[in-house]
This record gives sequence, C-alpha cells and structure tokens, in this order.
Amino acid sequence: MSKYSVINPATGELVQSYPTATDQQVGDALRSADATQKEWTKRSIADRAAVVRRVGQIHAERAAELGAIMVREMGKPLAEAVMEAEFAGAIYEYYADHAEELLADKPIEVVWGTGTAVMRPSSIGVVLGIMPWNFPAYQVARFAGPNLVAGNTVLLKHASQCPESSAWIEAAFREAGAPAGAYVNLYATSQQIAVLIADPALRGVSLTGSERAGAAVAEVAGRNLKKCVLELGGSDPFILLSTDDLDAAVDAAVSARADNVGQACNAGKRMIVIADLYDAFLEKFTAKMLERDASSPLSSESAAKELAAQVARAVNGGATLVQAGEPHGAFFPPAVLTDMKADNEVFYEELFGPVAQVFRAADEADAIRIANDTPFGLGSYLFSTDPEQVQRVASALDTGMVYVNGVGMDAPELPFGGTKRSGFGRELGTLGIEEFLNKKLIRING
Repeated sequence: MSKYSVINPATGELVQSYPTATDQQVGDALRSADATQKEWTKRSIADRAAVVRRVGQIHAERAAELGAIMVREMGKPLAEAVMEAEFAGAIYEYYADHAEELLADKPIEVVWGTGTAVMRPSSIGVVLGIMPWNFPAYQVARFAGPNLVAGNTVLLKHASQCPESSAWIEAAFREAGAPAGAYVNLYATSQQIAVLIADPALRGVSLTGSERAGAAVAEVAGRNLKKCVLELGGSDPFILLSTDDLDAAVDAAVSARADNVGQACNAGKRMIVIADLYDAFLEKFTAKMLERDASSPLSSESAAKELAAQVARAVNGGATLVQAGEPHGAFFPPAVLTDMKADNEVFYEELFGPVAQVFRAADEADAIRIANDTPFGLGSYLFSTDPEQVQRVASALDTGMVYVNGVGMDAPELPFGGTKRSGFGRELGTLGIEEFLNKKLIRING
C-alpha cells in the first residue's frame, strides 16, 4: 500500500491510494518552485493578492465538497468540516485584503544621527510546509496564504492520510491563476523532506504536528541554518474561577474539549475549577460530555487504540474514569478523568481525543500552579467575572494564548502559537506573515 492513502476511519475502507513521489519528482518540484519564485516575487502585491483571494473564494464556494473529503480522510463531523473549509477561505481572503498594509515599509525613527530609515519586508524564496491531519484545510491556509502574498513560493507536504484534500487545495491554486511552481503538493517521505530542508534552494520550513516530528525537523533545519516555525502539541487548561452562568461555562468547557472529536492541539484538555464550583461543575460537565454525540470516529483505529492505552495507564495510576460506553474500531466514546495526580505517568501527556481531565483548585494561585504544571504552553481558557483577576491570571499563565470568557475565538487576524514544548514562532495575524520575510533595513543618510 502507498504511504499516501485515504482510509475512511468510520469503516476502515481503503478509498484510494496515491503514489509516493520519487526523488526525481521532489527535486524537480523544488527547482520549479525556486524558478517560479524569482518571477512571482516581481509581481505586484495586488496581483499576488488577487490569486490568493480567489483561492479563498473557491474554498468558500465549495466548502461542502472539501468538507466531504475531510470526513472521508480523518472522520471530522461534516458540519465542522464545512466550517473549517469556510474558515480556511477567510484566512486566504484576510491576507489578500491586508497584504498591502502588512508588506508596506515600516518607518523607523532615527535618534542617532540624521536621515531616514525604514524596514522593508520582502520575500525570502521557497518555503516548505509540513501539515497535520486534524485540520486538513485550515492548517494549510494559515501557512500558504501569507507566504504567497508575500512573494514566497510553497512546497506542501501534507499528512499521509490527507492526499485527497491536499490535491484539492493544489487544484484550487491552479484554478485561481497561481503559476506552476507557486504552490506544489508533495507526496514525499520523511527522508525526502530531510533532503529538501538541507538543499540551499529551500529557505525555511514550518511544521505543525507532534513533538517527535518537530524535534526531527528542527534538528535538520538547525544543522542547515534554516529558519523554522513549529506548532506542536498542547494540554491547554480551561480555568473556571467564577461565573454568573454555570451552565454556559459548562457548555463552553464541553465545546473546548470535544470539538473535532477532541483532536485539536489547542483544545481545552484540563478543566481546572475553583473549589466552591467544582462539585456542581463536575456533575454538569460529566453529564454533558457523556451525552455528546459519538457518531464520528477518531482519525484512525490506531489513534483510538493509543488513546485507550493512555486512559488505561491513567486509571492504573490512580485516576477515576467515567465513560459513555466502550471504544470500538476508531470510535472512542467521550470520557472524564478525575483524581489525576502529578505522580500519574499520564499527568504530563497530551490526550488527543474526547477525554477531559478535571482538577479541583483551592484558590487562584493553585489554579495557576496546576495550569502551568505541564511541559506544554500552547493556549488557555480563563473564565472569571473579576476584570482585575482576569488581567492578573492571564499574565501569570505560561502559554502563548489566553482566551477569556469564551471558546472558539480564533480568527485570521489573531496570532497563533505557543511556548515550551508547544513550539515556537507564530502563525496568522501580522506575526504570521513576518516569519518568512527578509526584514530589510534601508538607512539613508540625511
């Protein structure tokens, strides 16, 4: 079987396989992207933006088509898959609409000497994106959109279980008018990717995925002095310190944990609840988690087996499990773990699926301690009715993002990224387009 295959996780059926690229094809793709970039970067910003904007429109117009592909590839609920396709389209359109201002000269006040100085953003060349299976369209958009409007060209290696969506996205770029070599989909192996990163024609690499994959890519990139951006795992805290509406807070917590069948790096995975709300929260939250629709599978049967093994180890280590039925195939019923202690070997792991951990916090300081007691530092969710407490706790959280009194608040204009073992660098917003730019200083003596 080819490394790149669509296997429907709901049925285990092999839908289609795609041939893995040869070394010759990978090399040709890099040379094509490099040659195209030299012309692509000479086009006006408005010209490049028009192509990227059309890509966004295609995503929006055919969201149902792309959504159905994602369901086949990784089991995402159809409504969420369609929303993802639409959100990806919004990201392309955001960068197209704001390209001129994001890529404009940035004046610098001269305080030592006379004259003027500006920082002029410019493209750097060919960049490589290595994308995960859990958000097949969104992850690509937040990498490809800003880089293409900036004048870079893109090589895209998607997850091996997403060959159909990756081909669809490449076709969308061609239909939108992107020249051959501007956006190239690669069905490449890990060994071929390492060779690509080492090639002088490649100028940077961005990976979203596991810690292990991130470490491997960073090692090769560092050895070859290449810029890299890494968005890795997360075990995000959902912190409830006070609320005027406990039911609404519970609904937010369930959504934070269970959307995309719990398979999101920035999902709220650890519910940390102040002591006087803990019992009421746990009762309501557990009931709503267990009522959650379990008709969508995890991404694969192997993913479900791995999660089941983690949960079993957590229980063996002293945790208490409540679950709505038994796992079967790629289907994993929602579950809640309590009594998780720091000596439990699963305490510091990421649980990638609809399994929530719930912790009792004695007070604000204890909640912060529990939230920060993790090797990860991607996002966090904070619920409080006290504005001063919000500012105090948000500053104390060792994470790249803090969302207050709400979930699902990601937006194209908001930077996304983390700290610690969750990686480094940012995507989306103004920071996302700056990662693979040459920020050239032009100083004119006055």
